[in-house]
Amino acid sequence: MIDLAMRHRLPMRKVGRPGALSRRGAARIAELEARLAVQATLIREQAASLAHSQKIFDRSSAAARIGVWQCNLADQALVWTDVVYDIFDLPRGSALERQEIVTCYTPESAAELHVRRSQAIAERTGFCLDAEIVTAKGNRRWIRITACVECEDGVAVRIFGLKQDITEEKILADQTRYLAEIDVMTGLANRSQFQSKLAAWTELCAEHPAPGALLLLDLDGFKQINDTFGHVVGDECLREVGRRLESACSGAQLVSRIGGDEFAVLSGPNLDLQAISALALAIIERLGEPIDHCGTPLRLGGSVGIALFEACTPSELLVRADTALYRAKAAGRNTFRIFRPGDTAGLRGHRAA
Repeated sequence: MIDLAMRHRLPMRKVGRPGALSRRGAARIAELEARLAVQATLIREQAASLAHSQKIFDRSSAAARIGVWQCNLADQALVWTDVVYDIFDLPRGSALERQEIVTCYTPESAAELHVRRSQAIAERTGFCLDAEIVTAKGNRRWIRITACVECEDGVAVRIFGLKQDITEEKILADQTRYLAEIDVMTGLANRSQFQSKLAAWTELCAEHPAPGALLLLDLDGFKQINDTFGHVVGDECLREVGRRLESACSGAQLVSRIGGDEFAVLSGPNLDLQAISALALAIIERLGEPIDHCGTPLRLGGSVGIALFEACTPSELLVRADTALYRAKAAGRNTFRIFRPGDTAGLRGHRAA
């Protein structure tokens, strides 16, 4: 037994009341549970927000026809979002082989894609390219590819970006360009396109002289047909003239309608004087064939003025061709004349304006 003196020397441990310990533990547990509940609520809210954002992204991506893609450069493994599968008319989630996908691109687009992609990987940059594809179902589409190269320790490891279906945009742009450059009546190039091509060609010929010519054409007898049979018949005659000019000038650089019954032809750059003269004769002969109108043959003709390409401005070339055209009309129409130095009589400068 331990005597009383020893007891007094031993430390005494205070023992709390069991009820107080239980209450403190319960309070602590309640506090932790409350924190967990708040965190759980926050996680649910963040998950809902993320799901909503993903839903908006998916819908926006589908509406804009934009999908995300990436390619691992080590094994060329592709990863696509659903929209990219849809653009290529492939089942969503199906296995992808890059070599097979590249065959969907037209040869021109595939070649350009190879150049841009190789350069971007080599320079660790990116690129943007509009490319034409033929999908798995045979549909022709235009897509806009944007790409960035991802590097690790200075080494390109991945290329990724967006693919967007721009087919409708491409069609609209082509239609807008067509209306801006094409004469709606005949389907030939209009005056705006003619002036642009003439300026580019004269600039090129100034640096690299080459044979070729500008041919200006006026219809003979068109006013009489228009006045006698009306504008509807006159318009049909203009359309037929356009078809005949395209046929007679199949090797020309440009065939255009530049006014009411005025047309212009930019011959091929390698035609010599003999070939240019033969082209003018072919035009005159083709236009001289009667046009049938409800059993009535309508007769038109054409006078042609020719200016050979030399070191001069587009306006000067037009003036020369117009001067030659005046001489052709003065010679009895349905013929052609070639501008010669010293030809000034009858110059009609309004055409060069």
